[in-house]
Amino acid sequence: MPTPPRPRTIAVTAIAVLLALSAAGCGDEAKGDDEDLTAQKLSWKTCEAPSESEGGGTAPSPLPDGEVWQCATMKAPLDWDDPDGDTLPIALIRARSSGAEGQRIGSLVFNFGGPGGSGVKTLPGFGEDYAQLRARYDLVSFDPRGVGRSAGIECEDDDELDEYFQQDGTPDDAAERKELLDNTKTFNSACEKNSRKTLPHVRTTDAARDMDLMRQVLGDDKLHYFGISYGTELGGVYAHLFPKNVGRAVFDAVVDPTRTPEQSSLGQAKGFQLALDNYARDCVSKAEECPVGDTEQDVQDRIIKLLGDLDRKPIPGTFPRDLTEVAATTGIAQALYSQDLWPYLTEGLDQAYGGDDGLLMLLSDLMNGRSENGEYSNITAANVSISCADAKQRYTAEDVETKLAEFRAASPVFGEWLAWSMLTCTDWAVAGAADHPDMRAPGSAPILVIGNTGDPATPYEGARRMAEALGAGVGVELTYRGQGHGAYDSGNACVKTAVDGYLLTGKVPKAGTICS
Repeated sequence: MPTPPRPRTIAVTAIAVLLALSAAGCGDEAKGDDEDLTAQKLSWKTCEAPSESEGGGTAPSPLPDGEVWQCATMKAPLDWDDPDGDTLPIALIRARSSGAEGQRIGSLVFNFGGPGGSGVKTLPGFGEDYAQLRARYDLVSFDPRGVGRSAGIECEDDDELDEYFQQDGTPDDAAERKELLDNTKTFNSACEKNSRKTLPHVRTTDAARDMDLMRQVLGDDKLHYFGISYGTELGGVYAHLFPKNVGRAVFDAVVDPTRTPEQSSLGQAKGFQLALDNYARDCVSKAEECPVGDTEQDVQDRIIKLLGDLDRKPIPGTFPRDLTEVAATTGIAQALYSQDLWPYLTEGLDQAYGGDDGLLMLLSDLMNGRSENGEYSNITAANVSISCADAKQRYTAEDVETKLAEFRAASPVFGEWLAWSMLTCTDWAVAGAADHPDMRAPGSAPILVIGNTGDPATPYEGARRMAEALGAGVGVELTYRGQGHGAYDSGNACVKTAVDGYLLTGKVPKAGTICS
């Protein structure tokens, strides 16, 4: 099943549509040798270019003050129930604190979402944005287990993935439904065949235990943490497992921990529709003519017609790929992750109406982790593997069909696509862990939970539910009235002041603070 956007952040700016962020990782799978993994010493070295599984690119450039990005590999137990058994590598990256001696608080660990995003590749792209935080922290990120160079899950190869993302993800009849199920089974079987050893050990609870080991190896008494999108789920699981070890933590673009995969997909259908409505309103309100519609409804109607036309006859693209209905839908969704990308969406739609696959295909590739040279990162393989290892639910085509009307009502553009995505874990080799993650964290330090009213991928309501799930005195909710996925990197001064104030001085914003 072509994987729609799960709760994840796509760390891009408008320029990054054309140029991928760059960083690196390192490490190979190792054998356990009865060593105390908490006592291991990291060998930090200047980062090399990121691997294909991390997304490729060039080695990260030094920071403006000349500080170079350093990479290392930490060993973690493959199976946390057998801590003295085999190990796997966890690829790390850091930029050391720029502050004066005595000002350093510790490490600030980032997870940028996914599940499946490479933090080692992503963090350097935000180096300048986080310069103020670096005054008191080493900036640290990592490839979670199953991602990039951290024993990255392997499923299908590049040619097979090209075919995978070309398939019809919104079947119209029994034959198309069978083909979708067969293709899903083929992909999932490839994951089992190629990653059999790692597949049972990529749950979010495993990654949370890796983070506590990381905290100790980095020499920190507390885990200071910045989680974005799925990173908020990882952070919440960590807080549940290790509440006394939580330091200063921020959750941005917050996953709703109370929802099943079905409820999450329906929430995303509503969220992406809201974002599309906001985009259309913005486009037609400008002084110059909106080239993709005369009114908000006209913009949506023309998109629906485009998708219907592409379902019947895709636009030929660079051989062997075409701009299909699902590829166009994916590209549109990607552009809604950031208001900075709205001009690209306008241009991409305008091109598609003229028969050019161009920008919509480029945006779709960005969502799917495909580089310009046709190589894929392992974000799709990791996303599916971690999601299916976490969630118990296994939906059938019949389950989807009973929900289609509700999904279509939630979003005429994205509803069917997200409804059929519920089949992703059908025939998965590993049983899911739970109905939804446990976030109760009594005794934890306060966690700043930020919800964005215009967020398409992690709807705003999830922030309140996360704060409630963490518990009284732990979850502190802040609202950002804005657009796009996440708040801190929006450039909003109010949000940045609140977050920086908490992370740098420990001052907790007043619960219910609103930034606009």
